Amino acid sequence: MGSPHRKTLSFFLIFVPIYVHGALSQEARPAVQRKPFFQRLRRLEEQFRSFQEVTLTHLQAIASNYNLSYNIDARFRSLAQESQAMALAVNQSQAAVQSDLGHLKTWMQKSHRRSRKVDSRLLALGATLSEKSQQRALQRKEQEAQREALSSLALDLRALQDTLARLMHVVQSQGARLDTLEGWLQVPGPGTTAPAWPPTQPEPPSPSSPKLQGSRQVLRALPEPGDSPQDFADHLQGTREPPGPGSQWTRPAERPGEICNIGPALVFPNASTENVVFLSPGFLLGLRAFSVCSWIRTASGHLGTLLSYATEENDNKLVLHGRDSLAPGSIHFVIGDPAFRELPLQPLLDGQWHHVCVIWTSILGRYWLHVDRRLVATGSRFREGYEIPPGGSLVLGQEQDSMGGGFDSSESFVGSVAGLAMWDRALVPGEVSHLATGKEFPPGAILTLANAASVGGFVQRVNCTCLELCP
Repeated sequence: MGSPHRKTLSFFLIFVPIYVHGALSQEARPAVQRKPFFQRLRRLEEQFRSFQEVTLTHLQAIASNYNLSYNIDARFRSLAQESQAMALAVNQSQAAVQSDLGHLKTWMQKSHRRSRKVDSRLLALGATLSEKSQQRALQRKEQEAQREALSSLALDLRALQDTLARLMHVVQSQGARLDTLEGWLQVPGPGTTAPAWPPTQPEPPSPSSPKLQGSRQVLRALPEPGDSPQDFADHLQGTREPPGPGSQWTRPAERPGEICNIGPALVFPNASTENVVFLSPGFLLGLRAFSVCSWIRTASGHLGTLLSYATEENDNKLVLHGRDSLAPGSIHFVIGDPAFRELPLQPLLDGQWHHVCVIWTSILGRYWLHVDRRLVATGSRFREGYEIPPGGSLVLGQEQDSMGGGFDSSESFVGSVAGLAMWDRALVPGEVSHLATGKEFPPGAILTLANAASVGGFVQRVNCTCLELCP
C-alpha cells in the first residue's frame, strides 16, 4: 500500500548525493565562475530545502499511512482471530445443541414407549376389571337363578309330597276295595252256593269299569323298588294320557344300541371350519318356546357347538355353544346374546351315544335339560317373555360370528349326531322318555335332519337302521 512513497524516497536519496558531488566538482573551476556557482548553489540549497520539506511532508504522510495500514492489518488479524474464535464457539454450541437434541429425542422415545406400556397396562387392567365385574354379575345372576331353582325345586318337592300323600291314601282305599272285590269275585266250588250280596252294599264294579281301570293305572304309577324318583315323576307325567288298549308301563331300554328308526346320522370327523351343516328353511315364525332333542356321541375331550342360530341383528340368537376353553363337558345355552346359562353335559364325554333334550319356554323363562331321560338341570327367569325372531341362519357343528359364517375351529363339534329334531313347543317328560327309548316320535316337529340342505367339508351323512350301527 505504501510502495510509491518508498520509491520516491529512494529516488531522492540517490539523486541528492549525485547532485552534491557535481556541485563540489565544479568548485575546482576558475574563480570567475564561482559567483554564479554560489548563486546556483543557494538556489539549489533553497530547492533542496523546499524539496526536503516536501519530502518530509511526504515521508510524514507515508509514515502516517504506514501506521494506519499497520493498524488496519492488526485489526484485520484480530478480527480474523475473533471470527475464528466465534466460528469455533458456534461449532461447539451447535455440537452441544445437537447432543442435547439427541438426548431429548432419546428421552422422548423412551417416554413414548413408557406411555404406551402404561396405556396397555391400563387397558389390560380395565379389561380385567370389566371381566371381573361381568363375572361377578354372572355369579350373582347364577346365584339368583340357583336360589330361584332351589325355591322352585322346593315347591315342586312339596307338591310331589302332597301328591304322594294323596296317592297313598287313594292306594289304601283302593286296596281295601280290591280286597272286598276279590272276596265277592271268588268262584264257588261244587256243592256250594254263591254268597248273597249284602243288601246294604252297593253293586260292585265290574273289572272293566272305568273306576277300576283308573285305580289300576294309579297302582301302576307307584314306584317300583328299582325306580328312581325321576322315573316315578315320568310315570306320573305319563298318567295324564291314558295308554291305549293292551299297552302297559315297562321299564325303558337301558342300552342305546337297541334304539332303531332314528333316521339319518351326521358324522363330523375333525375340528375344521369347513365341517358345517345348514338347515333350511330356518324358523318361519318367531319362537316363544322350543324343544331340541338329538342322539349325540362326541369324539373329543370337550363339547363343541351343537347348534347355532344367527340373524343380521345378533349372531347369537340361539346357541348351544361349547369350546376347548370351557370346563370339560360344559356348554353355554345362549338365547339372545349376552344372556346364557351353563349346562352340565359331562356324561357325554365317555364316547358313547346319549340322548339330549334342551327345552325352553318364555313363560316364566323356564328351561329343562334331559340327558338319557334324566332331568339334570332346570331353571327359570331365563329370557322371560322373549321371542326368537325368524329369518335367520341355522347351522349344526359351528358357532356363527356373523350370519352364515365367521367360524372358529376351536368351537367346532367333533362326533356324531343322529335323530335330531326340533319342536316349537315344550315337550313333556313323557314325550322325552318315549323319544329317548324309541317308543314314539312326538308330533309337530318343525325341523329334522331331513332339512339338512347343505353338508360341507368332511361331514358324512349316514343312513343306519339302529343306533348301535351308526358310526
